[in-house]
Amino acid sequence: MVALTASMMIAEVAAGLTFGSMALLADGWHMATHAAALGVTLFAYRFARRRSGDRRYSFGTGKVGALGGFASAVGLAVVAALVLIESLGRLTSSAAIHFDEAIAVAALGLVVNLVSALLLRDHSHGADHPHGADHSHGADHSHGLEHWHGSDHSHRARAGAHRDHNLRGAYLHVLADALTSILAIVALSAGKFLDWTWMDASVGVLGSLVIARWSIGLARDTGAVLLDGEVPEPMRLRIQAAVEADADNRVADLHLWRVGPRHLAAIVSVVTRAPRDPGHYKRLLEPFHDLAHVTVEVNPCRAAAPGDAPTTPSAAGPPDSAGARS
Repeated sequence: MVALTASMMIAEVAAGLTFGSMALLADGWHMATHAAALGVTLFAYRFARRRSGDRRYSFGTGKVGALGGFASAVGLAVVAALVLIESLGRLTSSAAIHFDEAIAVAALGLVVNLVSALLLRDHSHGADHPHGADHSHGADHSHGLEHWHGSDHSHRARAGAHRDHNLRGAYLHVLADALTSILAIVALSAGKFLDWTWMDASVGVLGSLVIARWSIGLARDTGAVLLDGEVPEPMRLRIQAAVEADADNRVADLHLWRVGPRHLAAIVSVVTRAPRDPGHYKRLLEPFHDLAHVTVEVNPCRAAAPGDAPTTPSAAGPPDSAGARS
């Protein structure tokens, strides 16, 4: 499907440039947004499999998809600007358009989009299929920190739900491609039969705005992953509450970030009057199946009068020498 989408995208862009149709050109570049997304997903999966045992990547290669997506977003933003500038120029100065050839290519693009939509629809309603390999690292790390991993069964169940969500998203995107193909056919037909050549440039403007919208959304989503700002605050609060609900624990510091599409990493610093081994606190977090890498630091606080809150170590100072880290 990636090859089919990419081939049609190249054909539409080339035909748009050759036959002078901005509507067809915009339709081709709009299809490129989804071809790029599919291509990045395929590349990320293969890259992650090849590098799954490479210790240079401390938390795995789960972010390679976000990195590729951000690069695609930047490229698409440039394309959207170029299509918009050219389309606005066509509104003020007409250009020769080969309507028959352009309509034929747009119609072919519509057929390809409809076939792709049918394929995606069948897959999204089909039975579960094996998902990609789990790229999280094992517990044998050279730095000696023990990491806890969620249940394999839970990961597989969540992976199935994640896959279905992606397929549905791709299905809706292909339907959007089909709509832009229809708009291109309508604009070209209006130009041919009604001499409304401005319709072609208008659809080009509309297409550039759609491409820009996808670009901004993709940059926002992938940028949040790359800058470790994608995990929502309610998730942080639930993790903190799960630790503090046990005994007199207090979470002095919590770092939570995404290391893969379905994997989170966490560093938790716990202050308590009754320290337990780090494994005890990790077990408190077992219900959070997305947590693939967990590091716990346990800091005993000094004795205090009953009812007083535990003393939190200074953020700038080192942990108590009696503290445990795992």
